Amino acid sequence: MARSLMFVGTSSESGKSIMATAFCRILKQRGVRVAPFKAQNMALNSYVTRDGKEMGRAQVVQAEAAGLEPDVDMNPILLKPSSELGSQVIVQGIVQGTMEAAGYYAMKKLLWPKVTESYDRLAAAYDCIVLEGAGSPVEMNLKENDIVNMAMAQYADAGVVLVADIDRGGVFASIIGTVELLTSEERKRLTGIIINKFRGDPALLGDGHAFIEQKTSRPVLGVVPMVRDLYIPGEDSVSLDRKRYNLMHNRAAGAAVGVIRLPHISNYTDFDALEADVRFTLDYVTAPHRLKDYDAVILPGSKNVFYDLGFLRETGFEQALRDYHDAGGKIVGICGGYQMLGERIADPHGVEDQGGEINGLGLLPVWSIMEQRKITSRVRALLQLPGAGEKTMVEGYEIHMGRTCAAAGADIMMLRSNENAEEAGDSARPDGLVWGTYVHGLFENDLLRKLFLKWIIPSAAMSSDDDFSYRAFKEENYDKLAAVVEQHVNVAWLLEKIGIYK
Repeated sequence: MARSLMFVGTSSESGKSIMATAFCRILKQRGVRVAPFKAQNMALNSYVTRDGKEMGRAQVVQAEAAGLEPDVDMNPILLKPSSELGSQVIVQGIVQGTMEAAGYYAMKKLLWPKVTESYDRLAAAYDCIVLEGAGSPVEMNLKENDIVNMAMAQYADAGVVLVADIDRGGVFASIIGTVELLTSEERKRLTGIIINKFRGDPALLGDGHAFIEQKTSRPVLGVVPMVRDLYIPGEDSVSLDRKRYNLMHNRAAGAAVGVIRLPHISNYTDFDALEADVRFTLDYVTAPHRLKDYDAVILPGSKNVFYDLGFLRETGFEQALRDYHDAGGKIVGICGGYQMLGERIADPHGVEDQGGEINGLGLLPVWSIMEQRKITSRVRALLQLPGAGEKTMVEGYEIHMGRTCAAAGADIMMLRSNENAEEAGDSARPDGLVWGTYVHGLFENDLLRKLFLKWIIPSAAMSSDDDFSYRAFKEENYDKLAAVVEQHVNVAWLLEKIGIYK
């Protein structure tokens, strides 16, 4: 059975996900067969595995760092919030339904066998499992039915590392308070503490290490600095609020792209490659009047299309999009954003909230109907980008409820061939100024991204020197993350302590 190491946090966004990613890469570099695991993830960013199942993006990133193909056993339970109270519940990659928090908490213990089943499969196949907790391990109102933090650590017999974000302030209270609230049995699993996101000279901590170690009886394993130019994809809307601080600024970009920041934005990881590519600058737009500042505007995916269409109308984005369009602006819709660009959306089964029918933005002559069956599939197909001379082979994945069809008598250009001629999985207006697609991960395709720049700015000069490999860029950053953690954390001691040192 595999050895195990778990990272828990003093709070959400403390850095446990990034530490798990770092140790996946560190162990891979040491020749250890390592896999990530998070029992339960709550995020609107998800991914489709090669067998057509859905999982959270955080464990996809960790799998990449470990050099693995993502597998749903790495994230057996995924919750995708669809409203303030309810979430879609996905178990081992398959949708089980949508339920409110109280209903889900009541059934959590029933899901425990699925969690342990997935963990056991991984533990039998790898030398080491790097586990990630969720939120804080001492949310006292949630601990009774915990399946992701200390209960999972106990099942996996994992050594536990507590990660604290010093950038938020109150690091001493958060560390000591967390340790104090652990039970005595849980505290025995606590191997050490990592302080994350430190700015300035570590000497400024003074006797902080000694104080923490005295109060907790656990060593401070290291102080990891805030690294501005490190690029590791985030997993949810919380990291979306902060993620641009981790990217390079003042770049000589060829195209400015604005992504409308929807309340239920999903799969914003679609745009990570555009942010990383120096030929683009990308912003998440929160003010309608700013649309005019961009060369192209993207309406992203949404977990609640009906609500987010109402948001566009109430905030003035609908009229701003029309004005942008009338001025010759270029607009792209992805997944839910594609549905919103159409003439209408029907939801006869109440898949989203109360269901019914709603008018779309009317910028594409298509209409969509929500269906009860969720489509989750990998895509490898030829795509005809507007303005491109020939079709381009692209890879990605689809995650959506419903299908989109051409309006009666509509004059549209199909971007991707479809077996059903009545459907419009991806389509564009004949003038090429507005188009939409159901394919997520589209911009990770290097050639497609190059053609996308040409679509935005037809006069843009291209050369082989402009080529940018997003895959290579990610690999470089996983290595950089590992190097930073190796430099500032006593990695060798930790790995030896939990019995997985090589």
